[in-house]
Amino acid sequence: MPNRVPFDESLLSAVGTPEEARLLDSSPRSRVWWVRLADGRPVIVKQITDAGDTGADADARFARELAGLRLAGRASGPAVAPAVLATDPSSRVLVLEYVDDLGESDDWMPAYAESLARLHALTGPADAGALPAWSGPTATDAESFLTLARTLDVPVPSTVPDELAGLLDRLDPTPHHALLHGDPCPGNDLRTAGGVRFVDFERASLGNGLVEFAYFRIGFPTCWCAMSVTAAPLTEVEDVYRTTWRGLTGKDVPGDLADACAGWLIQGDALVERAHRGTVDQLARVPAEDFEWGYVSARERLVHRLGVVADLTRDHDHLHAVGSLSSALAGRLLERWPELRPLPTPDARPWY
Repeated sequence: MPNRVPFDESLLSAVGTPEEARLLDSSPRSRVWWVRLADGRPVIVKQITDAGDTGADADARFARELAGLRLAGRASGPAVAPAVLATDPSSRVLVLEYVDDLGESDDWMPAYAESLARLHALTGPADAGALPAWSGPTATDAESFLTLARTLDVPVPSTVPDELAGLLDRLDPTPHHALLHGDPCPGNDLRTAGGVRFVDFERASLGNGLVEFAYFRIGFPTCWCAMSVTAAPLTEVEDVYRTTWRGLTGKDVPGDLADACAGWLIQGDALVERAHRGTVDQLARVPAEDFEWGYVSARERLVHRLGVVADLTRDHDHLHAVGSLSSALAGRLLERWPELRPLPTPDARPWY
């Protein structure tokens, strides 16, 4: 039965007996319930499933989520994630604090940026190994990007391959140990009176917070709700993130925002939802078909990312040729498909 909560004796002993349960919307890779316990407390129960995965993969996602939530639970100020109340690893079940979401807000991004910076600042070198290292673009991604340009008859400057090789080196997560959410999208955040809390840490990792800070510029690359943040709103949220990070760490945000955005640009898997990643070369599909995810298409996402990288690299020491190629590619896509729309702006918080 869908409302039957998977509580074993250890969970019953730890948190009590479920008296009422309601199955909530979630991805096919998990089941999530709102539960009222016998003592009247509401909690959230999440079970990681092996839908579309091997059992070992599902076990890894459970371990990753649990580790991410426990690291996030270190926050000494306002919480940045729900607290873990109990677990049943044998059934991949987490019992989490219920967080009352205040819902839609026109001005959701500053609080989101502050909590994202606070999340990233919670960990350091002593936490190496607590989570997998962030997995960024590879040489295969770089070659797919170059092949896309050639397929669309856009000349590739001779220095681009070397610039992309240097980019991959600079994106190496090894020197960085920020706690990354892995999918910090609208829908994976809850707005509370004390600030934003993030949920769904199945892709949590350690790396450079810059790759998630870049979401504002590059259009939320792992999210169904791709959007374009520009002008004053972009300046505000980036200032909030940088100020929060500096206040917590005493340092400036490490790395180069242009590198982070270029890294997202060349990853074809960032054009499709999680279930389709790692299956085919997504950039190779773009010349032949335009595939939708959410309310925008792959070509529309790609044009936005190309424009962002072109703008950020006009005078860049290490990505100038990549920026020139990005500008030419964006022009070619719009020339061939003039009906492509700009990404929508975040006039209000996106909702499912």
